[in-house]
Amino acid sequence: MSCRSTLLLIARRSLASPSSRRVPLTLTTATSSRFFAAATSPGLPESIKRVGEASAFPNEYPGQNYAFNWSLNADGVTPLRKSAFRITKVLDLKIAGLEAHAKSPLKVNAAPSENVPEAGSDSLAFDAFDEVTQRTKDLLSLSETLYCPEGHVPGTRTGVRIITNSAALVPRLLAYLERAPRRDPKSQPITAYVLEGTEEEFAGFAIEEVEEENEDDGSMEAKSVAAVVIVGSNPDIEKIVAGLEQSAKGLAADE
Repeated sequence: MSCRSTLLLIARRSLASPSSRRVPLTLTTATSSRFFAAATSPGLPESIKRVGEASAFPNEYPGQNYAFNWSLNADGVTPLRKSAFRITKVLDLKIAGLEAHAKSPLKVNAAPSENVPEAGSDSLAFDAFDEVTQRTKDLLSLSETLYCPEGHVPGTRTGVRIITNSAALVPRLLAYLERAPRRDPKSQPITAYVLEGTEEEFAGFAIEEVEEENEDDGSMEAKSVAAVVIVGSNPDIEKIVAGLEQSAKGLAADE
């Protein structure tokens, strides 16, 4: 058995508690059409006819999508400013007020692996990783705007969601990722939390085991997922890519 395999057996944790389960959430919408029609029917008292102005629900607009927000909640981030953009293609960049990168696909040389250590290794304890991860999620939730590029790690079919407050990084990140089919929003095998504008500098990733509900029969099944956390005043895309690529390799080794 290789050193890498031994490390995985020791370091990987099983998070099988109900709180870690990712259960799909669904939303329903309602309209006031039937109520409004009833309120204007003949023969009703004037007091019943006096109704307020009808409003549509949900009140969605670019940056405010309830289904996507719920999927971000599953990743531990709540867009409190109601401005979170899911970005899977160039048009999504424009909707978010951003310009596409001049070159696509964009080749990025990953930073050395030792610059983005795995949690559970000698270089990074799980407790330290968890502490920074939770703080990063909290600060991202408070950000004025969140940008969330999604796609595949190049050369794989491993899905990635990057949650960041950095408008400058997003066009390059989208150009780096391989485009994936757009489906209903849901958590991805790899989630990267990238926070810009902090004095703290941190880079690391973790691969953990969670339980997810099987959509076919409702049973719970174990699945490996990865989290990448990059924090700094001006995060390096090379470190982000290093975390993504190491995570993809780790997940492939767990299959």
